[in-house]
Amino acid sequence: MVVRKFTVVLEPAEEGGFIVKCLELPVASQGETREEALKNIREAIEGYLEVKAELLSCKVRGERVEVVVEAPHTPMA
Repeated sequence: MVVRKFTVVLEPAEEGGFIVKCLELPVASQGETREEALKNIREAIEGYLEVKAELLSCKVRGERVEVVVEAPHTPMA
């Protein structure tokens, strides 16, 4: 198991509670409290990554190689 870190944005929802979005993945969730919203986004990210890994393992036939690149730092707006 690999541990990865993702950045999320936690915003108060107009109707109450919180909306939380992952910046690196197309994943969002919500919760009544800050803690619940963060727990829910963690579960949503884990679920997304599990499904993605299953799909990739079925499609990849070549050699897997890790590539490191330098990217500009993008400040949050």
